[in-house]
Amino acid sequence: QEWQNPFATWDPRDFCNISEIVLPMDTYWSPPIFILERVNGQNPELNYMVLMHNGSFNSSRPFQVTLTCSLRILKFPFDTQTCNLSIASFLYPVTDFVMKTRRTPAEMMKDSQSFFLTDGEWKFTNLSIIEYTEMLDDKGFSVVTYVISMERRPTLYILNLILPTCALYLLDMAVLFGPSSLEEKISFQIAIILGSSMLAVILNNSLPTSSNKPPIIGTH
Repeated sequence: QEWQNPFATWDPRDFCNISEIVLPMDTYWSPPIFILERVNGQNPELNYMVLMHNGSFNSSRPFQVTLTCSLRILKFPFDTQTCNLSIASFLYPVTDFVMKTRRTPAEMMKDSQSFFLTDGEWKFTNLSIIEYTEMLDDKGFSVVTYVISMERRPTLYILNLILPTCALYLLDMAVLFGPSSLEEKISFQIAIILGSSMLAVILNNSLPTSSNKPPIIGTH
């Protein structure tokens, strides 16, 4: 965060060339912001800010939060999810308080990819920024929304679910149209049903439950 306070300035030549100082957050006014999609998280313990001699304040505080995100898993495990991270302040209207992003989406995208873990289930694909005014009770409030796109890595699901399911169905067709006796076909069909049931249980435990539409892989 960076903001300007014209009443907190001084000439460094009058104070032993001191051009910046570190102060607690409650020393001066600081922008009160909220994350709209936040459901849980940890507040930072670094409650300090840097004051420059020209009245410029700078505060860098890490946040670890859990956000709500609407999932669309119709194409699971080849799905791409989009989640929003909206930062707003509903204490001051847009006439008194306006938020702007300092860096471009391309710059933030590059930094985000360097911090994101590359060996997880999700792949960070895109980041876009939307600045707009939210109307509430005939007042406008400044909001900045970061739209985060994540793509699921399907390799594990292909190896554990899709390939075994295809192998079972191929075996089922081979036995069904093969020269085996009726008793052998019935016993093998029972084994196929049991194997499909086990794969269905594994699939049910792997699928997220926060979507209205079930994935295609779960309906066939």
